[in-house]
Amino acid sequence: MKIIEVSTDTNIGGAGKCLLILLKEFDRSKFDVVTILPKNSLLAPLIKELGVRIIEVDGIADKSLDISAIKQLKKIFKEEKPDLVHTHASMSARIAAKLSGCKVVYTRHSVFPPPERISKGIGKKINGFVNNYFSDRIIAVAEAAKDNLTQTGVDEKKIDVILNGVYPLEPYENKQEIRERFGVEEDEMVISIVARLEDIKGHDYFIEAADLLLNKGYKAKFIIAGTGSYEEHLKEKVKALGQEKNIIFTGFITDVDKLMNITDIQANASFGTEATSLALLEGMSLGIPAVVSDFGGNPGVIKSGVNGFVVPKQNSRALAEGIGKLLKDKELYNKLSEGSRRIFAETFTAQAMTRNTEKVYIKVMGGEER
Repeated sequence: MKIIEVSTDTNIGGAGKCLLILLKEFDRSKFDVVTILPKNSLLAPLIKELGVRIIEVDGIADKSLDISAIKQLKKIFKEEKPDLVHTHASMSARIAAKLSGCKVVYTRHSVFPPPERISKGIGKKINGFVNNYFSDRIIAVAEAAKDNLTQTGVDEKKIDVILNGVYPLEPYENKQEIRERFGVEEDEMVISIVARLEDIKGHDYFIEAADLLLNKGYKAKFIIAGTGSYEEHLKEKVKALGQEKNIIFTGFITDVDKLMNITDIQANASFGTEATSLALLEGMSLGIPAVVSDFGGNPGVIKSGVNGFVVPKQNSRALAEGIGKLLKDKELYNKLSEGSRRIFAETFTAQAMTRNTEKVYIKVMGGEER
């Protein structure tokens, strides 16, 4: 079966990481895979390393719909003759694939409250018609993503929920060296949040929760990894609280796996967009329990009392209480740590995500592995 994967991403985000896993794990005896990317995408060199052919296209960079790109894409599909086109958000590619007579699968990688213009009245009907017509199947990466789709008129019967998967992180032996790098003292536990520094990721609540716990005497370092437009605001907030020594900003780091190896508890405080956090999954592979907001895909990953705690979004006190339970109760911590490893192995592996995606392709093609 010939598949063309289409990504419009110029940077490497969660959707890009999932695409890289699919390209690495696809059963090449059953699937011949080609990718379409915008020019100069950071995904290109990594995809080339996997031995997958890339076709670069103008006009699709970081945008779902570009009328001028449809003609280019249609020409490519006519020449390549794929059985199926799998788009990661690109409406231009979905339209071009449909016009070329290809089967179309579309993955919804994000979760956010749908605006009224497409979730009510005629706007909902139009949005539903467009998405239903230009997709044979739609993959949602979380139940919350499926809910977003159905709220905007998409036919529930067209949707398959396939949870994201990742590769397990390798444990490091020399953790002391990593702890020293991030300024962690011998008697301190580490609580990390790995997310873009944007308002909707909820770092304000993480910082307030950290301040509450530190003022109660907990010995811990709270580490914020990432960059974004909210960085200066957050640093000013930490400074105003007088917590610069205990709330650490790492900036952009390429070796997040090292930070994960010294992390005792993960946090996710998103309240505006969150599908299935890859950072949470990677942490689970190392047995790291998490305290997360009850938004988006978080409750589909973390179960309270099993592998962490789910708390109300935009509530720093609840976030602090959840983290505090794990800091003070070693027996509870060990139970939830084991739960994290178990649930990861059962549900969130790269192989599970890929096999489930392959099943969708085969279903769309009528069950024939051609």
